[in-house]
Amino acid sequence: MKTFDHLSVIGLREWINLPDLGMVGLRAKIDTGASTSTLHASEIQPFQRDGQDWVRFTAHLGTLVQRRHRCEAPLVSVKRIRSSNGEAQTRYVIHTQMCLGDRTWPVDFTLTCRKNMRYRVLLGSKALVAGQLVVNPALTYVQDKPLIITSAPTGAE
Repeated sequence: MKTFDHLSVIGLREWINLPDLGMVGLRAKIDTGASTSTLHASEIQPFQRDGQDWVRFTAHLGTLVQRRHRCEAPLVSVKRIRSSNGEAQTRYVIHTQMCLGDRTWPVDFTLTCRKNMRYRVLLGSKALVAGQLVVNPALTYVQDKPLIITSAPTGAE
């Protein structure tokens, strides 16, 4: 059996922060079948700032106690995504720093409504590769809550 010293092990669910968006304490489900990561968002509005494309949205956090957080981020692209139920959907893509355990790295997130889903954040395979992570699906919350709290004002409602 091969082992890889440079890879970190995570479980099927982990705590993450998105410091550039001012979001802390997000429960994320790991989805190795998804290429791109996804963040639950509504009221998604593209706009221009200094000649650049941006997107403004409301992120929804928590499952038992709902929290909303207004965010703005540069728009990376607009992608056509086929969801697990086979439906094709156009989604906005943002690029932001993500903290998991004691590590931080940039991750692309598509923005979509996940109100009927248990987890507001899915981490796809591109984020796992970039973070040099391997998943043990028999475990959950292997990593400690992220050390880096936030670099942006919170603004949670």
